[in-house]
Amino acid sequence: MTRLLTTAALLAGAAAFAQPVGSQPTRGGFADKPTQEQLAFFEKKLRPVLVEHCYKCHSTEAEKLKGGLSLDTREGTRAGGESGPIIAPGSPEKSKLIASLKHKNPDTAMPPKGKLADGVIADFEAWVKMGAPDPREGKAATAPKKYEIDLEKGRQFWAFVGPKKVVPPATKNAAWVKSPIDAFILTELDRKGLKPVGDADKRTLIRRVYLDLTGLPPAPEEVEAFVADTSADAFEKVVDKLLASPQFGERWGRHWLDVARYAESSGKTVNMNYPHAWRYRDYVIAAFNADKPYDQFVREQLAGDLMATDDPKKKAERIVATGFLALGAKTLNEQNGTQFELDVADEQIDVTTQAFLGITAACARCHDHKFDPIPQRDYYALAGIFRSTETCYGTVRFVQSNRPSPTLTLPKDCGLPAGTTDTLTAAEKARIEKQIADLNKQIAEATDFIRTIFPRGQVSLLRAKLDAFDADGNPKLLAMGVRDKPAGRAGPGGGPFGPGGFGPKGGFGRGGTTAIADSPVYDRGEPDKPSGGRVPRGTLQVMSKAPLKITNGQSGRLDLANWIASRDNPLTARVMANRVWLHLFGRGLVPTADNFGAAGQPPTHPELLDHLALGFMANGWRVKKLIKSVVMSHAYQLDSKNDPKNYEVDPDNALVWRMAPRRLDAEAMRDSMLAVSGQLDAKPPIGSAVARAGEGPAGGRGPFGGGGAAAANDPRNTHRSVYLPIVRDNLPEALALFDAPDPSLIVADRPTTTVPAQGLFLLNNPFVIRSAEAAADKLLKSTTTDTERVRAAYLAFYGRPPSERELANAGKFLKAYAEQLAKDRVPEIRRQRETWAAFAQALFAGAEFQYRK
Repeated sequence: MTRLLTTAALLAGAAAFAQPVGSQPTRGGFADKPTQEQLAFFEKKLRPVLVEHCYKCHSTEAEKLKGGLSLDTREGTRAGGESGPIIAPGSPEKSKLIASLKHKNPDTAMPPKGKLADGVIADFEAWVKMGAPDPREGKAATAPKKYEIDLEKGRQFWAFVGPKKVVPPATKNAAWVKSPIDAFILTELDRKGLKPVGDADKRTLIRRVYLDLTGLPPAPEEVEAFVADTSADAFEKVVDKLLASPQFGERWGRHWLDVARYAESSGKTVNMNYPHAWRYRDYVIAAFNADKPYDQFVREQLAGDLMATDDPKKKAERIVATGFLALGAKTLNEQNGTQFELDVADEQIDVTTQAFLGITAACARCHDHKFDPIPQRDYYALAGIFRSTETCYGTVRFVQSNRPSPTLTLPKDCGLPAGTTDTLTAAEKARIEKQIADLNKQIAEATDFIRTIFPRGQVSLLRAKLDAFDADGNPKLLAMGVRDKPAGRAGPGGGPFGPGGFGPKGGFGRGGTTAIADSPVYDRGEPDKPSGGRVPRGTLQVMSKAPLKITNGQSGRLDLANWIASRDNPLTARVMANRVWLHLFGRGLVPTADNFGAAGQPPTHPELLDHLALGFMANGWRVKKLIKSVVMSHAYQLDSKNDPKNYEVDPDNALVWRMAPRRLDAEAMRDSMLAVSGQLDAKPPIGSAVARAGEGPAGGRGPFGGGGAAAANDPRNTHRSVYLPIVRDNLPEALALFDAPDPSLIVADRPTTTVPAQGLFLLNNPFVIRSAEAAADKLLKSTTTDTERVRAAYLAFYGRPPSERELANAGKFLKAYAEQLAKDRVPEIRRQRETWAAFAQALFAGAEFQYRK
């Protein structure tokens, strides 16, 4: 059976076992150029640890380089020290670095004064396994050179200079130009002596735009209607229809959720549910469907709670929007309150500056930014804003989960649904209260604290169950989000910094801030090393003409949001315009979509980027208008066929001489299977499996029913993939195998890999098999002959009729498969359905189904 399925996959042109797409070449086993995801991983998880724990003895700043090992450059790290190389790329278990971090040998244990946290060591193991990608340039063990930031010089860098209006250039081939976009594209092609390829045929074009705008393929009747429509505005009518469809928000909302690192659990060492995260997901989808002005979208996510309104619906919507700042991964077992608060603020700075500005400001936590003109003081100016903000993400006190927080209550008359249809009856309430009483008695009678840990955890979960309902037994309307801390007097110990107040060196207390306050700079980012006085809350000097004016009595989030959403900000509109281009062409005009700084790549078409950004703002920051302007261009409607001459000059298609073909992302792949098989439930679900599971450890069933893990891989789930539960470290298999991003990272441009496990998924996964069977049932019901069924299958799966050769090959396959079933003594009543299910599964495995041209 498997052999025949494999034959069918080959028949349909499957590319399941092709060479990896987009993988990084290696040299000596080491990763060559880091991907954006790998770069973010290194900068976020590894560099701060190296700076804090290693550089004192193993860098150019060391008084004496110990062991001949330099860890502040890629060259030094890979070369190793006196004892030889310390990294075996791809093999953490063979790497001396990992052995030293694990303190396997006291003589080589690093750091010598104490072992790093297990989670940090796990990060180094993951880094080594991926080939130790390292962005750091420079020679090892060179003489120290003081790095100084020149703000005036920095302001001359292209990204920090505002967009300039440029008249679209005149071209030699004016007839080719359908829009100003085409003029900029054709000019650059002419400059390189290149010519664009021909136009895509109508079948290819409609499938392309459907997948790009909605993430779903067109139905056969929609394809045929477009092919038959010879009017001049035929394509524009399709585009307008798709932009107005609810599926548009589900598709483009998912793009934003990648950037917003959306997930429904805390991740890291203690992974706890976020039962109310789904509200932010639904807010994003609704915002894209409503074409909410992007500047408003920015303000609401950063400071919606501070935007005045008397409308309960708007108030609730804006509170939910601030979930953007609360969704991040959190180290809930952190004992030091100040460390935890600094880590949360760091994560918020990172997502805010990357998502909206395309700048990695979080790299300035431990020192001045190594690439961009962002002093460490600017980082702590931002940190003061976020440290003056209370992050309300929920969770409960449980085993090792020491950092629960409140959630936010939404207005009762806001019109939003609860996350569950369950109610709490009086009998259920009494039963839970008795359980709590019994557990408390067990705790009181325990002879030692270990014996009380699990009962205490159970009490927390049971109390969370009760707290999720109001006095009448109805579910409360709760949300994740943020709110300002009070603008009160100094807290205990002489500062508004929680238990302990100022420490012995004038730093924040162990409990973190309890009121609005400026933050000091922390030497190397360490919570017990504040240096000097506090930095006034503010933003990045390189992009500011004057200091940020903070509204009296507020954290400064609304002022920060207004600064980011201003037309005077040189980056905000450019970054979003670039994201749109990336999702439509597969590559941004700035290829490093989350890094417009010096470590990123410059724009291939700077004038075009400015044209798009200025037009975006002039059209009221409307994303749909921006998208339409791009898809209506001639450049978007080009064929995807290769041209050897063009490829030799521009193999990356950076100049857009064709439409680059690319594989469907994970969600579009799964959703397309549901669509063509007739299973797709287009109605959005209310809530989430995680919401129904409630507070508690992620992935487990607990005392209150199933968590998100089981629901994530349920083959009977026929909702769109954007509604699948996203539990950190436990993504749905259909998404994880096909390069869904790590939801702990900010990801604009997903990597694309091709590995054997993907082919096995398409052959053996229950969801795929179920979809193939549903497709077979649909074909058998709607057609009467094998030829009709093959034609209908090709139209549904590929948007085109089969060729005569494909018809003949399909006939041979169907006959051979049916004969094999007969030999296997499969009952005759089952043979027809199984044969057509195998054929449908082969079409799913075909490259033409998996790729958008």
